[in-house]
Amino acid sequence: MSADWFRRRFLPRGQLPAPRPPRPRTSPVPYRRPRFLRGSGSSSGTADASRRPDARPVRSPVRGRSLPWNAGYAEIINAEKSEFNEDQAACGKLCIRRCEFGVEEDQEWQTLCSEEFLTGHYWALFDGHGGPAAAILAANTLHSCLRRQLEAVVEGMVATQPPMHLSGCCVCPSDPQFVEEKGIRTEDLVIGALESAFQECDEVIGRELEASGQVGGCTALVAVSLKGKLYVANAGDSRAILVRRDEVRPLSSEFTPETERQRIQQLAFIYPELLAGEFTRLEFPRRLKGDDLGQKVLFRDHHMSGWSYKCVEKSDLKYPLIHGQGRQARLLGTLAVSRGLGDHQLRVLDTNIQLKPFLLSVPQVTVLNMDQLEPQEEDVVVMATDGLWDVLSNEQVARLVRSFLLGNREDPHRFSELAKMLIRSTQGTDDSPIQEGQVSYDDVSVFVIPLHHQGQGHSSR
Repeated sequence: MSADWFRRRFLPRGQLPAPRPPRPRTSPVPYRRPRFLRGSGSSSGTADASRRPDARPVRSPVRGRSLPWNAGYAEIINAEKSEFNEDQAACGKLCIRRCEFGVEEDQEWQTLCSEEFLTGHYWALFDGHGGPAAAILAANTLHSCLRRQLEAVVEGMVATQPPMHLSGCCVCPSDPQFVEEKGIRTEDLVIGALESAFQECDEVIGRELEASGQVGGCTALVAVSLKGKLYVANAGDSRAILVRRDEVRPLSSEFTPETERQRIQQLAFIYPELLAGEFTRLEFPRRLKGDDLGQKVLFRDHHMSGWSYKCVEKSDLKYPLIHGQGRQARLLGTLAVSRGLGDHQLRVLDTNIQLKPFLLSVPQVTVLNMDQLEPQEEDVVVMATDGLWDVLSNEQVARLVRSFLLGNREDPHRFSELAKMLIRSTQGTDDSPIQEGQVSYDDVSVFVIPLHHQGQGHSSR
């Protein structure tokens, strides 16, 4: 992102331009549940019924409808927090076509065949806020963006080492050496494709929501299997973990105002106009009061991971850029996440202060090498929205997974049943395997992806 682009996009400059004539609005994004839940009893066009906290149905695909890698899925709607389930999910097969550099004068890319060249699989969870529209658009769009981005680099992905020129042109004999010195691997092309796909999807969501007069945003957690590796991309506060017999490994990190405090504060330091004089970028252990004026109190700024003291001035009494702690932390008093898709129109209540400049759509990508991992029979990846992790830790989920799989080895539907059991564990019901702890009143969506005997068929055609 260039500084010039940022200033043009977000910072006021002189006289405001004349308003553009309003566009004709498209139809609002219709509410629906994931396609693979059809026939499970979920409603595709209306809000889910049975909304009492003690009577929220756990839904999963009907038996006989298998998901990629025989993965399990289950979901539950929130306890009247909003009218709709704002979580969305998607999964399927990725078919990546081979392209070669054209011999035409304009040197355009030409698709040689419609058959897939590489195949992979895709699982994704989207946790919406401000309505379900952004999550629905992401579920319908991100996989297509990813396929396009992968097709643009597929020739480099199948090479032993990504070539400097995708066309095979040799401008400098030392090009392979320069690529090697940079440490560029084929998996870096997949990571770049994921990052570009998130950015493209974010732009699509912005255009579609503006055209339809809707608002909202969503987090995004995606797992992609390709050429013997599992790529986990996360933008938001959903989470993925690897559960093995003797190991629990986080595959993602949550992005919240607290975890990205220094990045957010630094942006406000470089562009103070973004706060419009209404907020202070400095962090204090609590909201300061008038009685704190003139006192030396603990604080920290964008360049600090530690703390220091400063004498409180009147400007320090403004509302903090980041306020609250843990799950209660909010960016500009509004959002609990610092990365995601959408939210292009979101503003602080009763102000014209935009949140989008502080939000990133760029995911963090973790790579799991399946060939080196040598997955065992009960190794799984658990992906879930924050409604699960609000009440269960990684270790609690791992214990539940191991115990359940050990006792259900012969059940062909055990991964789907496991996903349902994990959700029931957040509801404080009589049949919950965990009796103590909090109850999750949020939407909860869970994928359980088995790794044993998976990942074959990733060679090129």
